[in-house]
Amino acid sequence: MSSNEFPSIAERLADAPEVRRVILDAAAAARDPRRSPSAMTHSWVFTGPPGSGRSVAALCLAAALVCDGEPLGTSEAARTVFRGSHTDVVHIVPEELSIGVDTVRSIIEDASRMPTVAPWRVLIMEDADRLTESAANALLKTVEEPPERTVIILCAPSVDPEDFSVTLRSRCRHVYVPTPSLREITRILVSEGATEADAALAAAASARHIGRARRLVRSPEAQQRRAQILGLAELINHGDQAFRAVSSLVKAVEQETKEAYEESNAAEIAALSTALGMGAKGRGAQKALRGAASQIRELEKQHKKQETRRIRDILDLSLVDLAGLYRDALMLSTRAGVDLTHPDFQGLAGEIAAAVPAPKIVECVDAISRCREQLAQNVRPAVAMDAMVGRIRLASGVR
Repeated sequence: MSSNEFPSIAERLADAPEVRRVILDAAAAARDPRRSPSAMTHSWVFTGPPGSGRSVAALCLAAALVCDGEPLGTSEAARTVFRGSHTDVVHIVPEELSIGVDTVRSIIEDASRMPTVAPWRVLIMEDADRLTESAANALLKTVEEPPERTVIILCAPSVDPEDFSVTLRSRCRHVYVPTPSLREITRILVSEGATEADAALAAAASARHIGRARRLVRSPEAQQRRAQILGLAELINHGDQAFRAVSSLVKAVEQETKEAYEESNAAEIAALSTALGMGAKGRGAQKALRGAASQIRELEKQHKKQETRRIRDILDLSLVDLAGLYRDALMLSTRAGVDLTHPDFQGLAGEIAAAVPAPKIVECVDAISRCREQLAQNVRPAVAMDAMVGRIRLASGVR
C-alpha cells in the first residue's frame, strides 16, 4: 500500500498486469508524447466479463491522466476521480434498456467542453454495448475525432469485442479487462471492512463479480434475495411451491424497484413541471401547457424504461446465482474436484447431484439460460420464470 494509505494506480491494478502496463504507459505518454507516442490515444473501449472491473480500470486511466502527484493515482485530484467528484471526469451510467440518440447528444456536448482544472477532460460511458445503431452512428464522429484535450472511454460487458459496435470499436484502442482472482476480490473486500470469511464467500458466490461481491457483504436485501433464489431448487419437488416462490420473488423485486425510485421520479417530474411553467395562465399558456404535458409524458416513459431495466437486471443476477448452484451440483455429480460457487449451499447441491443425472442437470442449467434470454427479449418476468421452473421440474423427473 502507498505510504499515505491511498492505493496507487499500480496497486489497484496489481491483479491485471497487462491492463496496468497499458494505463501507466498511456499516462506517461500523455505527460511526454516523445516517450511513447503510440501509447496514448483519445478513444478507448474497455471490455471484459460482467464484474471484471472495467469501471475500475476506466477510472484508473482517468485518474492517471489528471493526477499531479506521485505515486500515480494518490494525489488529491486522482482521489476525487475515485470519489466521483472531479469536475473534468464525467462518468455516464445509462439506466435505459437501450441508449438512444438523445443520450449521445448530451455526451457529445460534454466532450466538446475544455477541461477546467486538469490537463484532460475524460468521459467514461458504461454499458456502451446498449447503444442503438443510430446512437452509435451519432457518436462515431466524436470518437473518431475527439477534441484535442478530451479522452473518451467506452465500457462494454463482453468477453468478445465483436459484441460491441464494430464501427466504434475500429476507432478505439481496445483493452480487455480480465476477471479478478478470488484472492484479489477477497483482499479488496477485507480492505473495505468485510471479515475474511464474508469476503471469501462473497467472492465465490458472485462468480468473481466485484460489484456483486460488494453488494453481498453490504446489503441484507442482496443476501436475502440470494438465499431465496437458491432455495428455489429445494422447492422443485414440492408441488406448486416453486411456482409460488418465483411469483413472490418477481413481485418483491418489482415492488422494491418501484419504491426505491418513486420519490426521485416524482421529484424529477415536479422539477420539470416547474421549469416548463405548469400552472401558468394567460395568453399562449394553453399551447405551452400542451407542449409541457408531452414532455412530462416522455419523462414518465423514460422512468418506466429505467424501471424495466432495473427489474430485469436484478432478476438476471438472481438467475446467475441459481445457475451457479446447478453448476455446483454438476461438479459434484461428475467429481470434478473444483471449487464451488456456493460453498455454503454444498448440501443442497449434493442433494441435486444425488437425485438428478448429470445430463439432466445440464438441462436445468439450459432452462435457466433460456429464461435469461427471454428476459432480455422483454418476455414478462413472471411468464419466463414460470416456464423455467416447469423445465427444471421436467429435467429433474418431477411429474
